[in-house]
Amino acid sequence: MEYPTGFRFYPTEEELISFYLHNQLHGLKQDKIHRVIPVLHIFDTEPWNLPQLAGELCREDREQWFFFAPMQEREARGGRPSRSLATGYWKATGSPGYVYSPDNKVIGVKKSMVFYVGKAPKGRKTQWKLNEYRAIELSPTNPNSSSSNISIPKLKREFTLCRVYVVSGTSRAFDRRPLEVVAGETTIQGGGCAASSGGRGAGCADVSSSGLVAGDVGSSNQWETASLEEPMWDWDQLNWL
Repeated sequence: MEYPTGFRFYPTEEELISFYLHNQLHGLKQDKIHRVIPVLHIFDTEPWNLPQLAGELCREDREQWFFFAPMQEREARGGRPSRSLATGYWKATGSPGYVYSPDNKVIGVKKSMVFYVGKAPKGRKTQWKLNEYRAIELSPTNPNSSSSNISIPKLKREFTLCRVYVVSGTSRAFDRRPLEVVAGETTIQGGGCAASSGGRGAGCADVSSSGLVAGDVGSSNQWETASLEEPMWDWDQLNWL
């Protein structure tokens, strides 16, 4: 299938749950969906190795990657899911949040995590982050019950949908313009980095931090050790509680 120039897979959180995760849970549209969101035991793989395992239509993306994570065996037996690897671990951050449909109904839950290198609790925080989505579906009550018109919300656990991304440290992380164009505009408008607003050199800072994200995804050291500022906004700030 051919896509127009500039095509990117940027679904909303509502679309991730109501369409993609819903269809995966019910075994629908598998061939098409897995081209953008494959099934992977994501917590068995270091985050810097995940981009090359992304769906074929999203493998070249440098900002975010999506995966369906099947339920772990220990979770199916009633235990807690494992988030640890040989090189580090995923740690939950903030409180879980709800995801709403356009008509303001709760359709899912989102949990955010950060990857740490090393052993807990003294691991080193990296810029790799993950949003884990679980769907909430309404199950009808017993038809013989007097309250048969009431549906009970049920958290689906067979699959979660995971959005993996890298904190870029720049407010233009989702700017589609080539870096050389942005650098040229900064030079023309401000006469160089020193002339930027506040003397901070926004253009140069953007180019350097975005260049890290656009680097070789096969280099674990590059992903692990970079020290970046916190972005002006983050997915973790979008909690709906």
